[in-house]
Amino acid sequence: MAKVREMVQPRLNEQESDAISRLNTVPSLRPGDDSTFYEHFILTGIRVDQVKPGSITCSFKVPSRLADKSGKLATGAIANLVDEVGGAVIHEEGLPFNVSVDMSISFLSTARVGDELEITSRLLGRKGGYSGTIVLLKNKATGELIAEGRHSLFGRHNSKM
Repeated sequence: MAKVREMVQPRLNEQESDAISRLNTVPSLRPGDDSTFYEHFILTGIRVDQVKPGSITCSFKVPSRLADKSGKLATGAIANLVDEVGGAVIHEEGLPFNVSVDMSISFLSTARVGDELEITSRLLGRKGGYSGTIVLLKNKATGELIAEGRHSLFGRHNSKM
């Protein structure tokens, strides 16, 4: 039990503990913005560069808030980016968001705080309410592939007719 507790609740040094205790405010959201704290935390700083049917390309500079202790983009943050950008490529304005059914991510390299990434999401296919996407995260400066994610989603939407 102690090992599990230590793994789930790691011990923090005094500096880390002080930094966490100062996190007592939620970032301000724009009036009328219905995004959640979660979406705001993950997506602040992402820039959409190109949108085409079935494809989205974004730029993202790795912020320190999404880094692990070693200063690298956390794997959980990568999973969140795959989820958000993978879902965005199939979203239709005015309809509810689809729900994630399955995600698989290959972590191929790392990105550090300050690195600029190119995130590309592409629709692989759609059958009924089921859609599949692929999301690639690359280091813009080196072209190195950081991660590849496959994301499947489901949504049953009423006909517009």
